[in-house]
Amino acid sequence: MRNDTKYALVTGASGDIGREIAIALAKQGFHLYLHYYRNKEAIQLLREELLVFDVDVIPIQADFTNSGQITWLQESIFQLDVFVHAAGNSYYGLFQDMPDQEIKNLWDIHVHFPMQLLQKWIPKLQHSQSGRIIFISSIWGEVGAAMEVAYSAVKGAQIAFCKALAQEIAATGTTVNIVSPGMVDTKMNHLFNEEEKTAIITEIPMHRFANPSEIGEVVAFLASDRASYMTGQTMRLDGGWFMR
Repeated sequence: MRNDTKYALVTGASGDIGREIAIALAKQGFHLYLHYYRNKEAIQLLREELLVFDVDVIPIQADFTNSGQITWLQESIFQLDVFVHAAGNSYYGLFQDMPDQEIKNLWDIHVHFPMQLLQKWIPKLQHSQSGRIIFISSIWGEVGAAMEVAYSAVKGAQIAFCKALAQEIAATGTTVNIVSPGMVDTKMNHLFNEEEKTAIITEIPMHRFANPSEIGEVVAFLASDRASYMTGQTMRLDGGWFMR
């Protein structure tokens, strides 16, 4: 039985961006499924932080490189109004040296697994009065990046998938959008040393990296009724880095 209660699933909720997305959605009253892979402690801490918002918080552990967990995860979600795919990892190095398993893992985590989940969950989202699908992609999916070739490829695939799916299901009122951050102050970007970070910052017109909370606020907007007529769009948050 449905009521005015809304549930959102955030994949990769143990990461810096996923955490801020969860907080922003909780502020709007969403009950949450919080997916994580290994960092259970981060989810427990986040769950305690979310108590102030008086929402249900349901942790869900799953390995997005393990196809055997797809059916289990599909059947673990009951009501679903918002799907946010923020899970991800990266690989930095020459493409010619990249192991096949790393390529497969990137594909599974960023594209294959969420596509399979949505095949099962789209009817749930369409049953909602305000179904939302939101992918956290990257500017590298739009412009590409040397040393992150495979990562750029899967992020580009996310954008193409969302644009096509948005057209396919728009008539049902379910929206599909992409948030495309530039450089964000996350642990994943700590692989750069201070000299490299400074070089990047000098290229960004706003002269700083994005805060993860800024990504969360954009996702919260896309999940809200205010974005009910916005679909198939890529919202870039890069501080003016790539104006093209």
